[in-house]
Amino acid sequence: MPSEDPELRADTNEAQPGGMFVALRTRNYRLWASGQIVSLVGTWMQRVAQDWLVLTLSDGNALAVGIVMALQFGPTLLLSVWGGVLADRFDKRRILVATQVSMALCALVLGVLDVGGVVALWHVYLIAFVLGCASAIDAPARQSFTIEMVGPEHLSNAIALNSMTFNAARIVGPAISGVLITWIGTGWVFLLNVGTFAGVLLGLLLMNARELMPGPRAERAKGQVREGFRYVLGRADLRVLMAAVFMVSTFGLNFPVSLAVLARNTFDRGADAYGLLSTTLAIGTLAGAVFAARRRTPPRLRTFLAAAVGFGAFETLVGVMPTYPLVALLLIPTGALTLTFTTSAMNILQMSVPSEMRGRVMGIYMLCFLGGTPLGSPVLGWLADVLDPRAPLVVGGVVSLVSGAVAVAYLMRRERMTFTLRAPGEGRRLPALDVRVVCDAEEQAMEAGADARRSGT
Repeated sequence: MPSEDPELRADTNEAQPGGMFVALRTRNYRLWASGQIVSLVGTWMQRVAQDWLVLTLSDGNALAVGIVMALQFGPTLLLSVWGGVLADRFDKRRILVATQVSMALCALVLGVLDVGGVVALWHVYLIAFVLGCASAIDAPARQSFTIEMVGPEHLSNAIALNSMTFNAARIVGPAISGVLITWIGTGWVFLLNVGTFAGVLLGLLLMNARELMPGPRAERAKGQVREGFRYVLGRADLRVLMAAVFMVSTFGLNFPVSLAVLARNTFDRGADAYGLLSTTLAIGTLAGAVFAARRRTPPRLRTFLAAAVGFGAFETLVGVMPTYPLVALLLIPTGALTLTFTTSAMNILQMSVPSEMRGRVMGIYMLCFLGGTPLGSPVLGWLADVLDPRAPLVVGGVVSLVSGAVAVAYLMRRERMTFTLRAPGEGRRLPALDVRVVCDAEEQAMEAGADARRSGT
Protein backbone atom coordinates (compact mmCIF):
# COMPACT_ATOMS: atom_id res chain seq x y z
CA MET A 1 0.00 0.00 0.00
CA PRO A 2 1.59 3.28 -1.06
CA SER A 3 1.84 6.24 1.24
CA GLU A 4 1.24 9.73 -0.03
CA ASP A 5 2.25 11.54 3.12
CA PRO A 6 6.05 11.86 3.30
CA GLU A 7 6.03 11.74 7.10
CA LEU A 8 4.22 8.37 6.99
CA ARG A 9 6.09 6.69 4.16
CA ALA A 10 9.00 5.47 6.25
CA ASP A 11 6.72 3.80 8.79
CA THR A 12 4.42 1.90 6.47
CA ASN A 13 6.54 -1.21 5.99
CA GLU A 14 8.79 -1.19 9.01
CA ALA A 15 8.35 -3.07 12.24
CA GLN A 16 6.72 -1.16 15.04
CA PRO A 17 9.06 -1.44 18.05
CA GLY A 18 8.25 -0.88 21.68
CA GLY A 19 5.83 -3.63 22.59
CA MET A 20 2.10 -4.09 22.72
CA PHE A 21 1.32 -0.91 24.70
CA VAL A 22 3.91 1.46 23.25
CA ALA A 23 1.34 4.18 22.47
CA LEU A 24 0.50 4.43 26.19
CA ARG A 25 3.92 5.96 26.82
CA THR A 26 2.42 9.20 25.52
CA ARG A 27 0.72 11.10 28.36
CA ASN A 28 -2.02 12.63 26.20
CA TYR A 29 -2.92 9.24 24.80
CA ARG A 30 -3.02 7.71 28.29
CA LEU A 31 -5.53 10.37 29.31
CA TRP A 32 -7.57 9.69 26.20
CA ALA A 33 -7.57 5.91 26.60
CA SER A 34 -8.44 5.98 30.30
CA GLY A 35 -11.30 8.40 29.69
CA GLN A 36 -12.55 6.33 26.77
CA ILE A 37 -12.77 3.10 28.73
CA VAL A 38 -15.08 4.74 31.28
CA SER A 39 -17.20 6.53 28.70
CA LEU A 40 -17.50 3.55 26.37
CA VAL A 41 -18.74 1.25 29.13
CA GLY A 42 -21.61 3.70 29.56
CA THR A 43 -22.16 3.91 25.81
CA TRP A 44 -22.57 0.15 25.50
CA MET A 45 -24.84 0.10 28.53
CA GLN A 46 -27.04 2.66 26.79
CA ARG A 47 -27.06 0.81 23.47
CA VAL A 48 -28.37 -2.37 25.07
CA ALA A 49 -30.89 -0.41 27.16
CA GLN A 50 -32.09 1.55 24.13
CA ASP A 51 -32.65 -1.61 22.07
CA TRP A 52 -34.52 -3.23 24.93
CA LEU A 53 -36.62 -0.13 25.59
CA VAL A 54 -37.65 0.00 21.92
CA LEU A 55 -38.59 -3.68 21.91
CA THR A 56 -40.61 -3.13 25.09
CA LEU A 57 -42.43 -0.05 23.77
CA SER A 58 -43.12 -1.71 20.38
CA ASP A 59 -44.13 -5.13 21.75
CA GLY A 60 -41.11 -6.90 20.24
CA ASN A 61 -41.18 -5.26 16.80
CA ALA A 62 -37.78 -5.73 15.13
CA LEU A 63 -38.63 -3.08 12.53
CA ALA A 64 -38.83 -0.49 15.32
CA VAL A 65 -35.27 -1.32 16.36
CA GLY A 66 -34.21 -0.92 12.75
CA ILE A 67 -35.94 2.48 12.54
CA VAL A 68 -34.12 3.71 15.66
CA MET A 69 -30.81 2.62 14.17
CA ALA A 70 -31.71 4.34 10.91
CA LEU A 71 -32.48 7.59 12.73
CA GLN A 72 -29.35 7.34 14.86
CA PHE A 73 -27.01 6.69 11.96
CA GLY A 74 -28.93 8.54 9.25
CA PRO A 75 -27.30 11.93 9.97
CA THR A 76 -24.00 10.34 8.96
CA LEU A 77 -25.21 10.51 5.36
CA LEU A 78 -25.33 14.30 5.49
CA LEU A 79 -22.94 15.33 8.23
CA SER A 80 -19.96 12.96 8.44
CA VAL A 81 -18.09 14.44 5.47
CA TRP A 82 -18.80 17.96 6.72
CA GLY A 83 -17.54 16.77 10.10
CA GLY A 84 -14.37 15.73 8.31
CA VAL A 85 -14.05 19.23 6.82
CA LEU A 86 -14.39 20.72 10.31
CA ALA A 87 -11.75 18.29 11.60
CA ASP A 88 -9.37 19.40 8.84
CA ARG A 89 -9.97 23.10 9.58
CA PHE A 90 -10.30 23.41 13.35
CA ASP A 91 -8.94 22.15 16.68
CA LYS A 92 -10.10 18.54 16.93
CA ARG A 93 -9.94 18.51 20.73
CA ARG A 94 -12.45 21.38 21.00
CA ILE A 95 -14.74 19.66 18.51
CA LEU A 96 -14.67 16.50 20.62
CA VAL A 97 -15.50 18.37 23.83
CA ALA A 98 -18.58 19.90 22.16
CA THR A 99 -19.83 16.62 20.69
CA GLN A 100 -19.31 14.65 23.91
CA VAL A 101 -21.31 17.20 25.90
CA SER A 102 -24.11 16.99 23.32
CA MET A 103 -24.26 13.20 23.56
CA ALA A 104 -24.33 13.34 27.36
CA LEU A 105 -27.35 15.65 27.19
CA CYS A 106 -29.16 13.17 24.93
CA ALA A 107 -28.63 10.41 27.49
CA LEU A 108 -29.84 12.71 30.28
CA VAL A 109 -33.10 13.63 28.52
CA LEU A 110 -33.90 10.01 27.61
CA GLY A 111 -33.14 8.85 31.14
CA VAL A 112 -35.37 11.48 32.75
CA LEU A 113 -38.26 10.65 30.41
CA ASP A 114 -37.91 6.92 31.06
CA VAL A 115 -37.53 7.17 34.84
CA GLY A 116 -40.49 9.55 34.90
CA GLY A 117 -42.65 6.95 33.17
CA VAL A 118 -43.60 9.24 30.28
CA VAL A 119 -41.26 7.94 27.58
CA ALA A 120 -42.87 7.09 24.25
CA LEU A 121 -41.46 5.51 21.12
CA TRP A 122 -41.33 8.84 19.30
CA HIS A 123 -39.17 10.25 22.12
CA VAL A 124 -36.61 7.51 21.48
CA TYR A 125 -36.76 8.19 17.74
CA LEU A 126 -36.16 11.92 18.19
CA ILE A 127 -33.32 11.56 20.71
CA ALA A 128 -31.68 8.89 18.53
CA PHE A 129 -31.69 11.38 15.63
CA VAL A 130 -30.12 14.17 17.72
CA LEU A 131 -27.55 11.73 19.08
CA GLY A 132 -26.78 10.70 15.51
CA CYS A 133 -26.12 14.31 14.50
CA ALA A 134 -23.58 14.73 17.29
CA SER A 135 -21.97 11.38 16.52
CA ALA A 136 -21.63 12.23 12.82
CA ILE A 137 -19.54 15.30 13.70
CA ASP A 138 -17.66 13.47 16.45
CA ALA A 139 -16.46 10.43 14.49
CA PRO A 140 -14.13 12.01 11.87
CA ALA A 141 -12.55 14.29 14.48
CA ARG A 142 -12.08 11.39 16.90
CA GLN A 143 -10.57 9.05 14.32
CA SER A 144 -8.18 11.64 12.89
CA PHE A 145 -7.22 12.92 16.37
CA THR A 146 -5.33 9.70 17.21
CA ILE A 147 -2.30 10.52 15.10
CA GLU A 148 -2.06 13.96 16.73
CA MET A 149 -1.64 12.31 20.12
CA VAL A 150 0.91 9.62 19.23
CA GLY A 151 2.42 10.62 15.87
CA PRO A 152 2.78 8.38 12.79
CA GLU A 153 5.33 6.07 14.43
CA HIS A 154 2.84 4.61 16.92
CA LEU A 155 -0.40 5.19 14.99
CA SER A 156 -0.97 1.53 14.16
CA ASN A 157 -0.51 0.53 17.80
CA ALA A 158 -2.81 3.32 19.01
CA ILE A 159 -5.56 2.26 16.61
CA ALA A 160 -5.30 -1.29 17.91
CA LEU A 161 -5.37 -0.07 21.53
CA ASN A 162 -8.42 2.06 20.71
CA SER A 163 -10.09 -1.12 19.53
CA MET A 164 -9.04 -2.96 22.67
CA THR A 165 -10.54 -0.17 24.77
CA PHE A 166 -13.73 -0.17 22.71
CA ASN A 167 -14.17 -3.93 22.92
CA ALA A 168 -13.22 -4.24 26.58
CA ALA A 169 -16.05 -1.80 27.21
CA ARG A 170 -18.20 -3.83 24.84
CA ILE A 171 -17.69 -6.86 27.06
CA VAL A 172 -18.37 -5.09 30.33
CA GLY A 173 -21.10 -2.66 29.24
CA PRO A 174 -23.72 -5.05 27.84
CA ALA A 175 -23.24 -7.51 30.69
CA ILE A 176 -23.76 -4.76 33.28
CA SER A 177 -26.66 -3.31 31.32
CA GLY A 178 -28.49 -6.63 31.04
CA VAL A 179 -28.35 -7.08 34.81
CA LEU A 180 -29.27 -3.46 35.59
CA ILE A 181 -32.24 -3.48 33.20
CA THR A 182 -33.60 -6.47 35.09
CA TRP A 183 -32.99 -4.88 38.49
CA ILE A 184 -33.73 -1.17 38.06
CA GLY A 185 -35.01 -0.64 34.52
CA THR A 186 -33.68 1.03 31.38
CA GLY A 187 -34.13 4.62 32.57
CA TRP A 188 -31.50 4.42 35.30
CA VAL A 189 -29.05 2.88 32.84
CA PHE A 190 -29.36 6.01 30.66
CA LEU A 191 -28.75 8.23 33.69
CA LEU A 192 -25.71 6.22 34.73
CA ASN A 193 -24.33 6.70 31.22
CA VAL A 194 -24.47 10.49 31.70
CA GLY A 195 -21.93 10.23 34.50
CA THR A 196 -19.52 8.15 32.40
CA PHE A 197 -19.03 11.02 29.93
CA ALA A 198 -17.02 12.75 32.64
CA GLY A 199 -14.15 10.32 31.94
CA VAL A 200 -13.52 11.33 28.34
CA LEU A 201 -14.25 15.03 28.97
CA LEU A 202 -11.79 15.14 31.85
CA GLY A 203 -9.16 13.39 29.73
CA LEU A 204 -9.57 15.91 26.91
CA LEU A 205 -9.39 18.91 29.25
CA LEU A 206 -6.27 17.64 31.06
CA MET A 207 -4.27 17.11 27.87
CA ASN A 208 -1.14 19.17 27.26
CA ALA A 209 -1.88 20.96 23.99
CA ARG A 210 1.84 21.66 23.42
CA GLU A 211 2.54 17.91 23.25
CA LEU A 212 -0.02 17.31 20.51
CA MET A 213 1.26 16.90 16.95
CA PRO A 214 -1.35 18.46 14.64
CA GLY A 215 -0.69 18.38 10.92
CA PRO A 216 -1.24 21.35 8.61
CA ARG A 217 -4.85 22.52 8.66
CA ALA A 218 -6.83 22.95 5.50
CA GLU A 219 -7.61 26.54 4.64
CA ARG A 220 -11.22 27.57 4.20
CA ALA A 221 -12.08 27.21 0.52
CA LYS A 222 -14.92 26.24 -1.78
CA GLY A 223 -15.34 22.68 -2.91
CA GLN A 224 -13.48 20.96 -0.06
CA VAL A 225 -16.07 18.20 0.24
CA ARG A 226 -15.87 17.55 -3.52
CA GLU A 227 -12.09 17.56 -3.26
CA GLY A 228 -12.24 14.79 -0.66
CA PHE A 229 -14.48 12.63 -2.85
CA ARG A 230 -12.32 13.25 -5.92
CA TYR A 231 -9.27 12.15 -3.97
CA VAL A 232 -10.88 8.87 -2.83
CA LEU A 233 -12.39 8.10 -6.24
CA GLY A 234 -9.05 8.76 -7.91
CA ARG A 235 -7.40 5.81 -6.15
CA ALA A 236 -8.54 2.29 -7.01
CA ASP A 237 -7.39 0.87 -3.67
CA LEU A 238 -9.49 3.38 -1.73
CA ARG A 239 -12.50 2.89 -4.03
CA VAL A 240 -12.48 -0.86 -3.40
CA LEU A 241 -11.91 -0.43 0.33
CA MET A 242 -14.76 2.06 0.72
CA ALA A 243 -17.16 -0.07 -1.34
CA ALA A 244 -16.39 -3.18 0.71
CA VAL A 245 -16.77 -1.22 3.97
CA PHE A 246 -20.16 0.07 2.82
CA MET A 247 -21.55 -3.36 1.92
CA VAL A 248 -20.22 -5.20 4.98
CA SER A 249 -21.25 -2.50 7.46
CA THR A 250 -24.69 -1.95 5.90
CA PHE A 251 -25.74 -5.60 5.81
CA GLY A 252 -23.20 -7.57 7.81
CA LEU A 253 -22.55 -5.51 10.94
CA ASN A 254 -26.20 -5.69 11.98
CA PHE A 255 -25.74 -7.16 15.45
CA PRO A 256 -27.80 -4.56 17.40
CA VAL A 257 -30.82 -5.63 15.34
CA SER A 258 -30.14 -9.34 14.94
CA LEU A 259 -28.91 -10.32 18.40
CA ALA A 260 -31.70 -8.55 20.31
CA VAL A 261 -34.39 -10.13 18.13
CA LEU A 262 -32.66 -13.53 18.15
CA ALA A 263 -32.47 -13.61 21.96
CA ARG A 264 -36.04 -12.44 22.51
CA ASN A 265 -38.01 -13.96 19.63
CA THR A 266 -36.09 -17.13 18.69
CA PHE A 267 -34.72 -18.35 22.01
CA ASP A 268 -37.40 -16.71 24.21
CA ARG A 269 -34.83 -15.19 26.58
CA GLY A 270 -34.49 -11.89 28.40
CA ALA A 271 -32.26 -8.85 28.34
CA ASP A 272 -29.49 -10.66 30.20
CA ALA A 273 -29.26 -13.21 27.38
CA TYR A 274 -29.03 -10.43 24.81
CA GLY A 275 -26.30 -8.82 26.88
CA LEU A 276 -24.42 -12.14 27.01
CA LEU A 277 -24.51 -12.49 23.22
CA SER A 278 -23.14 -8.97 22.87
CA THR A 279 -20.45 -9.88 25.39
CA THR A 280 -19.33 -13.02 23.56
CA LEU A 281 -19.12 -11.04 20.32
CA ALA A 282 -16.99 -8.49 22.16
CA ILE A 283 -14.70 -11.21 23.53
CA GLY A 284 -13.89 -12.09 19.94
CA THR A 285 -13.30 -8.49 18.93
CA LEU A 286 -11.11 -7.94 21.97
CA ALA A 287 -9.03 -10.98 21.02
CA GLY A 288 -8.69 -9.54 17.54
CA ALA A 289 -7.62 -6.20 19.01
CA VAL A 290 -4.94 -7.88 21.14
CA PHE A 291 -3.59 -9.58 18.04
CA ALA A 292 -3.63 -6.27 16.14
CA ALA A 293 -1.74 -4.51 18.95
CA ARG A 294 0.94 -7.21 18.87
CA ARG A 295 1.48 -6.89 15.11
CA ARG A 296 4.95 -5.69 14.18
CA THR A 297 3.82 -4.13 10.90
CA PRO A 298 0.61 -2.34 9.91
CA PRO A 299 -2.03 -4.48 8.13
CA ARG A 300 -2.25 -4.39 4.35
CA LEU A 301 -5.03 -4.59 1.81
CA ARG A 302 -4.79 -8.39 1.66
CA THR A 303 -5.57 -8.58 5.40
CA PHE A 304 -8.61 -6.38 4.89
CA LEU A 305 -9.97 -8.46 2.00
CA ALA A 306 -9.38 -11.78 3.76
CA ALA A 307 -11.15 -10.50 6.86
CA ALA A 308 -14.19 -9.43 4.80
CA VAL A 309 -14.56 -12.90 3.28
CA GLY A 310 -13.92 -14.69 6.58
CA PHE A 311 -16.34 -12.50 8.49
CA GLY A 312 -19.10 -13.18 5.95
CA ALA A 313 -18.59 -16.94 6.22
CA PHE A 314 -18.70 -16.98 10.02
CA GLU A 315 -21.69 -14.66 10.30
CA THR A 316 -23.62 -16.96 7.97
CA LEU A 317 -22.74 -19.90 10.23
CA VAL A 318 -23.94 -17.95 13.28
CA GLY A 319 -27.27 -17.40 11.54
CA VAL A 320 -27.91 -21.12 11.00
CA MET A 321 -26.82 -22.40 14.42
CA PRO A 322 -29.75 -24.23 16.08
CA THR A 323 -29.05 -23.45 19.75
CA TYR A 324 -28.26 -20.41 21.88
CA PRO A 325 -24.89 -21.77 23.17
CA LEU A 326 -23.68 -22.48 19.62
CA VAL A 327 -24.63 -18.97 18.52
CA ALA A 328 -22.72 -17.51 21.47
CA LEU A 329 -19.67 -19.70 20.73
CA LEU A 330 -19.42 -18.80 17.04
CA LEU A 331 -19.80 -15.10 17.80
CA ILE A 332 -16.23 -15.18 19.20
CA PRO A 333 -14.39 -15.82 15.89
CA THR A 334 -16.94 -13.62 14.13
CA GLY A 335 -16.02 -10.79 16.47
CA ALA A 336 -12.29 -11.32 15.87
CA LEU A 337 -12.79 -11.04 12.12
CA THR A 338 -14.97 -7.95 12.58
CA LEU A 339 -12.14 -6.25 14.43
CA THR A 340 -9.56 -7.29 11.85
CA PHE A 341 -11.75 -5.90 9.07
CA THR A 342 -12.31 -2.51 10.70
CA THR A 343 -8.80 -1.91 12.06
CA SER A 344 -7.22 -2.90 8.75
CA ALA A 345 -9.38 -0.35 6.95
CA MET A 346 -8.53 2.33 9.53
CA ASN A 347 -4.80 1.71 9.31
CA ILE A 348 -4.74 1.69 5.51
CA LEU A 349 -6.63 4.97 5.33
CA GLN A 350 -4.76 6.91 8.00
CA MET A 351 -1.33 5.75 6.87
CA SER A 352 -1.82 6.50 3.17
CA VAL A 353 -3.39 9.96 2.97
CA PRO A 354 -1.96 13.46 3.43
CA SER A 355 -2.43 15.12 6.82
CA GLU A 356 -4.54 17.96 5.45
CA MET A 357 -6.89 15.46 3.78
CA ARG A 358 -7.15 12.96 6.64
CA GLY A 359 -10.29 14.41 8.26
CA ARG A 360 -12.24 14.39 5.02
CA VAL A 361 -11.13 10.87 4.11
CA MET A 362 -12.14 9.66 7.56
CA GLY A 363 -15.45 11.47 7.12
CA ILE A 364 -16.03 9.57 3.86
CA TYR A 365 -15.02 6.37 5.65
CA MET A 366 -17.59 7.02 8.38
CA LEU A 367 -20.15 7.78 5.67
CA CYS A 368 -19.49 4.35 4.17
CA PHE A 369 -19.22 2.64 7.55
CA LEU A 370 -22.37 4.08 9.13
CA GLY A 371 -24.23 5.80 6.31
CA GLY A 372 -25.72 2.58 4.99
CA THR A 373 -27.30 1.74 8.34
CA PRO A 374 -30.48 3.77 7.60
CA LEU A 375 -30.93 1.52 4.56
CA GLY A 376 -29.81 -1.78 5.98
CA SER A 377 -31.34 -1.71 9.46
CA PRO A 378 -35.03 -1.31 8.46
CA VAL A 379 -34.63 -3.89 5.68
CA LEU A 380 -33.00 -6.41 7.99
CA GLY A 381 -35.54 -5.70 10.73
CA TRP A 382 -38.34 -6.28 8.20
CA LEU A 383 -36.75 -9.55 7.10
CA ALA A 384 -36.57 -10.68 10.74
CA ASP A 385 -40.30 -9.97 11.14
CA VAL A 386 -41.61 -11.52 7.91
CA LEU A 387 -39.14 -14.41 7.46
CA ASP A 388 -37.21 -15.44 10.54
CA PRO A 389 -35.18 -13.71 13.28
CA ARG A 390 -32.13 -15.47 11.85
CA ALA A 391 -32.55 -13.83 8.44
CA PRO A 392 -30.48 -10.67 9.19
CA LEU A 393 -27.47 -12.79 10.11
CA VAL A 394 -27.70 -15.12 7.11
CA VAL A 395 -28.37 -12.34 4.59
CA GLY A 396 -25.69 -10.10 6.09
CA GLY A 397 -23.15 -12.91 6.10
CA VAL A 398 -23.76 -13.83 2.48
CA VAL A 399 -23.61 -10.19 1.34
CA SER A 400 -20.33 -9.67 3.22
CA LEU A 401 -18.74 -12.82 1.81
CA VAL A 402 -19.78 -11.96 -1.75
CA SER A 403 -18.60 -8.34 -1.35
CA GLY A 404 -15.14 -9.45 -0.25
CA ALA A 405 -14.89 -11.95 -3.10
CA VAL A 406 -16.02 -9.37 -5.66
CA ALA A 407 -13.44 -6.89 -4.35
CA VAL A 408 -10.68 -9.45 -4.83
CA ALA A 409 -11.94 -10.33 -8.32
CA TYR A 410 -12.13 -6.65 -9.30
CA LEU A 411 -8.56 -5.94 -8.25
CA MET A 412 -7.31 -9.09 -9.97
CA ARG A 413 -9.00 -8.37 -13.29
CA ARG A 414 -9.10 -4.58 -13.47
CA GLU A 415 -6.09 -3.45 -11.45
CA ARG A 416 -3.65 -6.31 -12.09
CA MET A 417 -3.57 -7.63 -8.53
CA THR A 418 -1.80 -10.98 -8.41
CA PHE A 419 -1.79 -13.80 -5.88
CA THR A 420 1.36 -15.85 -5.34
CA LEU A 421 2.17 -18.70 -2.99
CA ARG A 422 5.45 -18.40 -1.14
CA ALA A 423 7.20 -21.63 -0.23
CA PRO A 424 7.03 -22.44 3.49
CA GLY A 425 9.91 -21.04 5.45
CA GLU A 426 11.57 -22.52 8.46
CA GLY A 427 9.08 -23.41 11.16
CA ARG A 428 6.08 -22.77 8.88
CA ARG A 429 3.74 -25.61 8.03
CA LEU A 430 1.63 -24.06 5.30
CA PRO A 431 2.36 -21.87 2.30
CA ALA A 432 1.59 -18.21 2.85
CA LEU A 433 -0.69 -16.33 0.48
CA ASP A 434 1.05 -13.21 -0.75
CA VAL A 435 -1.06 -10.52 -2.40
CA ARG A 436 0.74 -7.98 -4.50
CA VAL A 437 -1.16 -4.97 -5.83
CA VAL A 438 0.23 -3.35 -8.94
CA CYS A 439 -2.28 -0.87 -10.28
CA ASP A 440 -2.73 2.57 -11.73
CA ALA A 441 -3.82 3.86 -8.31
CA GLU A 442 -0.43 2.98 -6.88
CA GLU A 443 1.33 4.96 -9.60
CA GLN A 444 -0.99 7.91 -8.97
CA ALA A 445 -0.35 7.76 -5.23
CA MET A 446 3.41 7.73 -5.75
CA GLU A 447 3.17 10.72 -8.08
CA ALA A 448 0.99 12.56 -5.55
CA GLY A 449 3.53 11.81 -2.83
CA ALA A 450 6.29 13.28 -4.97
CA ASP A 451 4.17 16.39 -5.58
CA ALA A 452 3.58 16.71 -1.82
CA ARG A 453 7.31 16.59 -1.12
CA ARG A 454 8.05 19.19 -3.80
CA SER A 455 5.39 21.51 -2.37
CA GLY A 456 6.72 21.09 1.15
CA THR A 457 3.52 19.58 2.63
